[in-house]
Amino acid sequence: MRRFAYHEPLTLEEASRLLVELGDKAHVLAGGTDLFVEIRERLRDVSDVVNIKKIPGMTDITWDPSTGLTFGALITARQLEILPGVQQTYPNFAEALRLLASIQVRNRATVVGNICRASPSADTIPPLLADGAIIHIYTPKGMRRMPLAEFFTGPGRTRLERGDIVTGIVLPAPVPGSGRSYLKHGRRKAMELATVGVAVSLERDGDLCTDARIALGAVGPTVLRAPGAEALLKGARITDALIAQAGAQAMAECTPISNVRASADYRRNMVGVLTRRALRQAMEASQ
Repeated sequence: MRRFAYHEPLTLEEASRLLVELGDKAHVLAGGTDLFVEIRERLRDVSDVVNIKKIPGMTDITWDPSTGLTFGALITARQLEILPGVQQTYPNFAEALRLLASIQVRNRATVVGNICRASPSADTIPPLLADGAIIHIYTPKGMRRMPLAEFFTGPGRTRLERGDIVTGIVLPAPVPGSGRSYLKHGRRKAMELATVGVAVSLERDGDLCTDARIALGAVGPTVLRAPGAEALLKGARITDALIAQAGAQAMAECTPISNVRASADYRRNMVGVLTRRALRQAMEASQ
C-alpha cells in the first residue's frame, strides 16, 4: 500500500479548503471501495485522503411522494436498495442497485461514489439520468446544482473542480402514469460490469406517450441519452412498430467501442434489443 496522509474534516468548508490546499493528489473518501483498491494496486497516485464521514448531513435520506427522493453523499447502495420508497417508486434504480457488484460491496459503496467515478458502465447512472436526477455540489464559492446529465465530460471525468464536493442527489417524484425499467447485459449474472445497460423512463396520458427518456450505459464515453429515439416516442401512440423504430434509432445514437468484453457491433445490437425490451417493460409498468 502506498503511504498517504489522512484527514478528517468536520465541515464541508474545511474539507473543501483541504482539497484546494493539498492539490490534485488529494482524494475524497466516502465508501472507499474503489479508492483503496486503486491505492493498493498503484492505479491512482494519492498523497492525501480526505475522509468526509464526520461531516454532518451527508447521511440524510428523505422520501416524499410529492418532492421525491433526496440522499446524501454517504448513503450506501445497500441502504437505498432496501428502502421501500425506492423499490416501489423507482424500480429501475432499485434494479440497478441490486445488480451493482456484490452485497458486501453494496454495504460499503456509496451511490455518489459510483457516480463520481464517472464510468460509462456504472450501474446507477442510467436510471438516475433517465429519471432526471439533480446533483448537489459544495464548492469554495457556495452550493451549485446541476442536472446529472450535464455532470459527465468523459470516461472518469466530471465537471467537479478542485475543492468541489458532491453532497447529495435529488431524484424527482414520478408523475402519475409513468413507467420505468433498467436492463443490464453482461457475460455473467453477478459481479459483472455492464456490457450494455439501458434505462427507460416514460410518461403517458392514455394511449399517448407524453414524455420519454432513454439512457444508454457502456456504449459511449459517458452514459448517453438517445434524444432521437426519445423524440420518436413523445406525443405518439406506442405500438410495436414504433418501439422497433425507437430501438433502431437508439442503436444509431450510441458510440460503442470494442474491448475484451464485447465488440462494438455486438454492443450496438444489444442496445436495440434492450431498448425494445425496456420500453415494453416501462409501458406495462405505467398502466
